[in-house]
Amino acid sequence: MRNVTGSMEPWAAGPLFEWRGAGPGEGAAGPVLLSVPHAGRAYAPAVLARSRMGLSHLQRLEDRHADLLIEDLAARGCRALVARVPRAVIDLNRDPRDIDPVLVHGIPHGEPLIQSAKQRGGLGLFPRSLPRSGDLWRGAMGWDEASSRIAQMHRAYHGELERSLDRLCRHHGQALLVDVHSMPPLLPSGRNGERADVVIGDRFGASASARLSEMAGSVLRAEGLRVALNHPYAGSYLIERHGQPGRGRHALQIEISRDLYLDGALEEPGAGLARMRGALTRLVEALERELSRDRWSEAAE
Repeated sequence: MRNVTGSMEPWAAGPLFEWRGAGPGEGAAGPVLLSVPHAGRAYAPAVLARSRMGLSHLQRLEDRHADLLIEDLAARGCRALVARVPRAVIDLNRDPRDIDPVLVHGIPHGEPLIQSAKQRGGLGLFPRSLPRSGDLWRGAMGWDEASSRIAQMHRAYHGELERSLDRLCRHHGQALLVDVHSMPPLLPSGRNGERADVVIGDRFGASASARLSEMAGSVLRAEGLRVALNHPYAGSYLIERHGQPGRGRHALQIEISRDLYLDGALEEPGAGLARMRGALTRLVEALERELSRDRWSEAAE
């Protein structure tokens, strides 16, 4: 494990994010890069003091313990960038312009902002509220704090991903970013009345080649999991930004149902964690082999 950066900001408790497995330039690695942006659980005292409802409500924003899912992959040297700052502080899977003016005061005139559907529901770059819970914070933050969070966390995190993808592309000819998330257990749906255990998102083919998405689904189904593609999660800002299949940069979002690896309360690691670690490891290994076959095929032509 290698810490990337720390912060003395009151909203941060220790390092902001860290590399697991082989960090940039540290030893050989395959063409797959992992990202875990929503599992951060290092809550600074200043963040908790500002919360209207306390830690348990802020934790509802987490992809609870999703970083534990990639431990076997990190142990075999797969690069993984893991956020330690909680999603309640800043959502790394949102556009940095997706700022709720209700939550941030003193925004400079002319600052380019957007308003997404997620923001209207309280879940923009800086989460403001949760369904059935109401507002998360006692008051708004100033623009200085907001811009500091963006620069030190959002811009830095995505910069690390971009530089690592650049290195992998130079070495392997192409690269794949696998963005790991977890989701609440879904209700059964569809003709068979079954729920999805895992949802693969490729933004309807915009962030990765269909071949890689199809292979990911096949591997996970062979693990005995029920898999959906793009419904109800097609992927958001992170794979939209980094997935450029025309340039050999692919990005997939993987959403794993929390009841498959957490306990019955969906709070702590459960008996299924080892199974899901193994499934994710075999998924990445299969995708690495496929990308490597592409490279050798091109070299032979």
